[in-house]
Amino acid sequence: MANDAMLKFVGREQVYPAKRAADLRAEDFREIANRYAVPDAEAQAGRCSQCGVPYCSVHCPLHNHIPDWLRLTAEGRLQEAYQLSNATSTMPEICGRICPQDRLCEGNCVIEFSGHGAVTIGSVEKFITDKAWEEGWVEPVRPGPDKGQSVGIIGAGPAGLSAAEYLREMGYAVHVYDRHDRAGGLLTYGIPGFKLEKDVVMRRVARLEEGGIVFHTSFEVGRDASLDALRSRHDAVLVATGVYKARAIKAPGVGARGVVEALDYLTASNRKSFGDAVPAFDDGSLNAQGKHVVVVGGGDTAMDCVRTAVRQGAASVKCLYRRDRANMPGSQREVANAEEEGVEFVWLSAPEAFDGGDTVTGVRASRMRLGAPDATGRRAPEVDPGGAMDLPADLVIKALGFEAEDLPKMFGAEALGVTRWGTLRTDGRTMMTSLDGVFAAGDIVRGASLVVWAIRDGRDVAAHMHAWMRARAASAVRAA
Repeated sequence: MANDAMLKFVGREQVYPAKRAADLRAEDFREIANRYAVPDAEAQAGRCSQCGVPYCSVHCPLHNHIPDWLRLTAEGRLQEAYQLSNATSTMPEICGRICPQDRLCEGNCVIEFSGHGAVTIGSVEKFITDKAWEEGWVEPVRPGPDKGQSVGIIGAGPAGLSAAEYLREMGYAVHVYDRHDRAGGLLTYGIPGFKLEKDVVMRRVARLEEGGIVFHTSFEVGRDASLDALRSRHDAVLVATGVYKARAIKAPGVGARGVVEALDYLTASNRKSFGDAVPAFDDGSLNAQGKHVVVVGGGDTAMDCVRTAVRQGAASVKCLYRRDRANMPGSQREVANAEEEGVEFVWLSAPEAFDGGDTVTGVRASRMRLGAPDATGRRAPEVDPGGAMDLPADLVIKALGFEAEDLPKMFGAEALGVTRWGTLRTDGRTMMTSLDGVFAAGDIVRGASLVVWAIRDGRDVAAHMHAWMRARAASAVRAA
């Protein structure tokens, strides 16, 4: 019977792929966990309870058919499992690596609620897609019949790449413009290799190129062409730039040498892993080797920074976060990984000033306490009088999140509507901006969010753009 392989959660324990020892993995930027062997993946997939209402799928932004591909995996039907996982996601092996499953699918697994430990969904997803690449099951992008229309996509991050793939398969000519010299956006330059090795991203990009998608790298809209120029070049334009402007810290000494932005720091490290020349890394400005490092922030970017600093050979690494562990926005798994690797978390603390004059030598911090709930329902941090402390620091990394850049000004497009947060204003039904034929998706609309939501937005906006261009083409035929 097909389902004999399932419902094994009572007698079979939850087992994640083994992680390399903390002292060994801290020596390199390889991913920290090994991949399942085939029998282990099948066994863990067989723990799925095959719920009538699969909360894992409900809480996945892509609504992946998780119970179905877990069943196929448990039955040894790995190619079918891959095909089903790929049916709803353009990057399943990337989501399997970097999604915060503990907050999404696994965190809402029914057997997790029953005390048996969630099915290891992300690890199985990574396994079946890596297996697909190895076995040649990943099919090339197959362009549909030529529509005679072209699309320009600004931003080669997950939203832009996802939309590009769907639009190319619909038969559009697709051109992707990105300010960096490699496609991938934060997947390439923002996320460290120990979470997402770069060849995993590059093989996805290569597949899109082989499918006829044209990438214009080192291309900055507003410098190399205005938005209007791209609109005249293409039938429709998608803005999928993400949000890259770092949130500021207002404190004395914040402009000192040695106080740096998280994205600058992570980009330098990732460029080194590609073998690029990175002067700011080589001169020590963006290199933690031998330094006392303090990272300010509690999200996943802060976790990426502290764990990168460990691998660069920092003398010490501390993370300051103004709330407690239970209220931090970052993945609890990432916190645990960081602690295993020697990072010290200083909970309920916030910087007051950065000492040292021209070059930072320390952080003056206040102890915090949690007060009344704020507008989101979270208890707001407030200064705890008499709780000041001094921390030595040769490198301070600001990782407080990201905001939207001023795209209307950057793009030379003052008519591009924005919200009060600086994100692009779009029609909720069509995902179109205030400019006709210009759509937007991903973080530049929703604010800093998850990669899986960007992929979902890319999928959705491709359908809206297709409908709009099809209607436009039909109207032109009628007019003729």
